[in-house]
Amino acid sequence: MITEDLNLFLSNLNVFYRKLQNYHWNIIGEDFFDVHTKLEELYNNINNQIDEIAEHILSMGQMPLGRMKDYLDITQITEAENEKKSSKHIFETILKDYNILVENVTKIKEDADNQNKYSTSALMDEYLLNYEKNIWMIKQFLMNKNEKN
Repeated sequence: MITEDLNLFLSNLNVFYRKLQNYHWNIIGEDFFDVHTKLEELYNNINNQIDEIAEHILSMGQMPLGRMKDYLDITQITEAENEKKSSKHIFETILKDYNILVENVTKIKEDADNQNKYSTSALMDEYLLNYEKNIWMIKQFLMNKNEKN
């Protein structure tokens, strides 16, 4: 059911949001200022998506999950530990998380297309574009980091 997949996606977004914010607070290294700013941009974007997905679920006449316990019970994204991390570690980790989000969105889009739920499908198109661009940028960042080491 699309609503269940949307709630899984909502759960993943909520855990990912907290993870990005945790990394934002705990980034260390010479690229602190740039990465600190980028992480804030990323988590603000995810926060907007959280609201959008919850409201989309409501517009479908269904109930979005709203408790952290509910999110943690079904999320596919692991929480970040409360510890200092380098940008390389952070971006390697969130690259994996963005790939999970792409899988979620792709499944939702395919199911929405099959069920003629075009507003859901169109919303997933926006997210796919956003996530694929972020994945490309993170890969470029990591390639640059690896060349310096």
